[in-house]
Amino acid sequence: MGKYKIKIFTGTALGAGTSNKIYMNLIGTISNSGPHKLKTLTTFWSGSKKTFTVESQSNIGELLLVEVEPKKRSLMPYVDDDWFCSKIIVTTPEGVDVLFPCHCWVSRDEKLILRHSIALLKTQDTVPQLLAHRQENLKKRCQEFKWSLYAPGLPHTVLATAPHELPLEVRFSFTREKEFQFTAGVAFTKLKLKNPLNGTWSSFEDLNGILSKKPKTYEYVENNWMTDEFFAYQFLNGLNPMIIKRCSKLPEKFPVTNEMVKGFLPGTSTLESEMKKGNIFICDYERLRDLEGNEINKKKQYLAAPLCLLFSTQDKLMPIAIQLNQQPRPGNPIFLPSDSENDWMLAKIFVRNAEFNEHELNFHLLRTHLLGEVFTLATMRNLPSCHPLYKLLIPHTRYTLQINILARNLLISEDGDFPQFTAIGNESMTTFLKRAASSLTYSSLCIPDDIKERGLETIPNYFYRDDGLELWDIIYKFVSGFVSHYYRDQDVKEDNELHSWLTEIRENGFLEQSEAGFPKSFSNVKELAKFVTMVIFTVSGQHSAVNSGQFEFGGFMPNFPSTLRCPPPKQKGETTRDSVLETLPDISTTINTIAIVYLLSQESTDRYLLGYYPEELFSEEMPLKLMAQFRSALQDLEMKIDTRNKKLVLPYTYLNPRNVDNSVAI
Repeated sequence: MGKYKIKIFTGTALGAGTSNKIYMNLIGTISNSGPHKLKTLTTFWSGSKKTFTVESQSNIGELLLVEVEPKKRSLMPYVDDDWFCSKIIVTTPEGVDVLFPCHCWVSRDEKLILRHSIALLKTQDTVPQLLAHRQENLKKRCQEFKWSLYAPGLPHTVLATAPHELPLEVRFSFTREKEFQFTAGVAFTKLKLKNPLNGTWSSFEDLNGILSKKPKTYEYVENNWMTDEFFAYQFLNGLNPMIIKRCSKLPEKFPVTNEMVKGFLPGTSTLESEMKKGNIFICDYERLRDLEGNEINKKKQYLAAPLCLLFSTQDKLMPIAIQLNQQPRPGNPIFLPSDSENDWMLAKIFVRNAEFNEHELNFHLLRTHLLGEVFTLATMRNLPSCHPLYKLLIPHTRYTLQINILARNLLISEDGDFPQFTAIGNESMTTFLKRAASSLTYSSLCIPDDIKERGLETIPNYFYRDDGLELWDIIYKFVSGFVSHYYRDQDVKEDNELHSWLTEIRENGFLEQSEAGFPKSFSNVKELAKFVTMVIFTVSGQHSAVNSGQFEFGGFMPNFPSTLRCPPPKQKGETTRDSVLETLPDISTTINTIAIVYLLSQESTDRYLLGYYPEELFSEEMPLKLMAQFRSALQDLEMKIDTRNKKLVLPYTYLNPRNVDNSVAI
């Protein structure tokens, strides 16, 4: 027996409120209070905080669960009025406040049972009612969140063809979905783009005049894209800082000789000696080999699979040789900076088109979006809401399922933007993605291991590396403290929910190849902390690094062409400025691609930055303390990056925590 004070918090999003009647039942270790109607003269409007008193006629024992059920009002029987409940705080007769996190939509006549905020592993859940709720929680989620085969050899996706098909628990807020649709519809208007035609650009000056208002980085790209120094800079700090690696021995398929490049090396130095010093680097686009080009506006398009050799000295990285196809043979020359200006420019443009495909499909779509979806779905299906790792990871899944569904429908479907405006089209895109997925490794997703494997520990002015390693260390310290609070090594071994989560990630992420190096199990806290750090870094920092600069670096078409209309040149000396313009995308494709990269780079108004956890999922002192320390460390990194960037002509901002979202949300 006793009186319980109930505080109910409604979310702030548009449409979060409800006019439904709300019934509440308090469930304890001994009995329950029975359903009580929460009487109010007004509705539960968006952002409201309402207090009620529920009196139980019997002793319910220790409060464990809260059952919430919205029911229709007699005057509005046909209005389906979903409600977004943020949280419920119950004050017991003894004066103890108990937090019940919700943070999800609730439909009419749906009974939602919430448990208190204390995070527990399954082995610690000994109360029968809580154990039963835990099992029911996962059973319901497995029914609601199902895997679907997108294409053989690629990570599996959620079984849903539109965002509204997703369970209420993870649906878009009204404002986020409408904003995405609005942005897509008015990109042309915002950028003041004219109705595109199918003709060829008559000059590079015409390209410069596409936009009247340009971000500073966009202007820098526009003014410097032809220079060798900026061409090479982008391999370190552009949209795709992931493909470059140190070259200690030239591959046989790329027969660059010392005679070819000696003029680009210092003094009497040789290619062999510079490789020994660690100053030679290579970018290999082998995954694009032998792919058939698409058709755009009834015209054949072309792809190349180039190799690019670079030399690093005096704080500069410079290209010294480019071969446009994988196998050396007549008709596949090695282009050099000493060739004609137009020959060398066109060779670099083919490399930049290869960069478009590797960046957009492999390092962006596959390694952040599709893997983020695998992490999200495995979390929803295997970790109950009371599991400490669920509470840690759920903010890092926000909007990922919705944004990926939209991407599949709008960008990579049979009639989407990729088949319409890129040389790789649809069929070749699937082949490329399978190749990329088969080459995915665990170490390549862990930036400290990846930097070491690619031999890039000491190359100067690699700001992606510098900022990324610091961000990884901050996340790892946070995750390690968190995991150590809830786990001992033996707990890690005994947590079957955790290992089911890992198994689903391996099986559905197409990560089971032995050479990929993904863990099959966790045996200690350190292994678990590294894997969870990889998950968080992938969907936050790594996604920001490859996503946020798409309009700034890719909006000026010659620097990031989505397609090329002529095949790679077979010999030197025939390229003219007109033939370069004939090779670049036509006017229509250019304008549409600008609109697409603009859309993909836009920040939403309701973004959650890394370290920002507005949902109260924890009430224990230690995780709250760790989150505060995490935010403080991120702020320190912000200031450090700001100080460094003040000295740079082109600041590197994509891994500054103020620009990094918690999740793959765009």
